[in-house]
Amino acid sequence: MVQLDGGRFATSDLNDLYRRVINRNNRLTHLLEIGAPEIIIRNEKRMLQEAVDSLIDNGRRGRAVSVSGNHKLKSLSDMLRGKQGRFRQNLLGKRVDYSGRSVVVVGPELKLHQCGLPRKMALELFKPFV
Repeated sequence: MVQLDGGRFATSDLNDLYRRVINRNNRLTHLLEIGAPEIIIRNEKRMLQEAVDSLIDNGRRGRAVSVSGNHKLKSLSDMLRGKQGRFRQNLLGKRVDYSGRSVVVVGPELKLHQCGLPRKMALELFKPFV
């Protein structure tokens, strides 16, 4: 949560989705405590499940949960998937010092458990160890 000018706050979409799950769970707990009719309990369980589904993958079950009209809330899977997701953006995009790129081809003189490497590439890759 970040405070903006004018006393407003900017929050993550996940906060809203978690808040919905917590509120549904608290409401279900209260309904169970007061002994509400089974049909109301069943409906509240369904709504809790929909809140959890929206948290994990918003929009997968049809209509996406949104705030202020047309802004679809980003779920956990939205944060992870795609080019701008956590994996590709932050985890897989790191540069490495010692790596090489080549084409895999069949080598008749190699056994099944062996891997051939061009001499020039091998010398460059293993320079710190030679």
